[in-house]
Amino acid sequence: MTAETRITLSRKDSRFSKSLNKYFSNLKGVVGFAILIVFVIMAVFAPLIAPYSPVEMTNEVLESPSLSHLFGTDHLGRDIFSRIVFGSRISLSVGFVAAGLSAIIGIFIGSFSGYFGGITDDVVSKVIDTFLMIPSFFLILIIVSIFGSNILYIMLIIGVTTWPTNARLMRGQALSIRERTFIMVARSTGESEMRILFGHVIPNGVFPVIANSALQMGGAILTEAALSFLGLGDPNLTSWGKLIFQGRPYMTFAPWTIVIPGVFVVLAVLAFSFIGDGLQHTFNPKTKEGE
Repeated sequence: MTAETRITLSRKDSRFSKSLNKYFSNLKGVVGFAILIVFVIMAVFAPLIAPYSPVEMTNEVLESPSLSHLFGTDHLGRDIFSRIVFGSRISLSVGFVAAGLSAIIGIFIGSFSGYFGGITDDVVSKVIDTFLMIPSFFLILIIVSIFGSNILYIMLIIGVTTWPTNARLMRGQALSIRERTFIMVARSTGESEMRILFGHVIPNGVFPVIANSALQMGGAILTEAALSFLGLGDPNLTSWGKLIFQGRPYMTFAPWTIVIPGVFVVLAVLAFSFIGDGLQHTFNPKTKEGE
């Protein structure tokens, strides 16, 4: 390893440690990260954490929360705590996949539009504005009604309909970065436009999109819950939204069937919102550690 490589790696480690310190100096970011870690542990170790199978039916129908059933049982005698633990896998997957797809599409479209400008930028900007004017949830409702309620379709549809905000953020970053000195130096040394785009523009402009994607993860979970509440969720899988849908007829005399899953949806949305706040705090050059 050369001395120059060691210096480069040392600088990267220093920037990374400073970013971590800056993130964890934000209380909301810490709380959101802690909640997310709990949910991820639930999803990964669901078979070890859940005391019952999520599909196991008993004679204890609509039993209130007790020591034997921590969150009570549903109308088929299934343990709600176990179903919430296993449902975290589906709900978190929806958040990560949908927001990840939205980020990827937005980054590529926005960076191309902002960096190359001209007709490309004019066309893409009009497309972005058109998508932003359409109520995304109603568009999702229409598409799900046409193509079905498969969870894969739901994740793809949410991702494909939420990319414009990421594209707009990335476009603004690309418009700013392309005028900076290091980009002009890269051009003068003979680097290709595509190499500059993928090697300099995107890596230096992606941070606002990352922060926004955290917010979109919570939004995707909430959208899936809303679809399930309307009966448009995947009928073959258990998610927090589906638990809310199944508990609707019993909410007056067995409120735990709908309140407890709803609390987990709210906590997930809150966690990703706090994480997004922490990331914005981290990537904002105007903030300092400890603020």
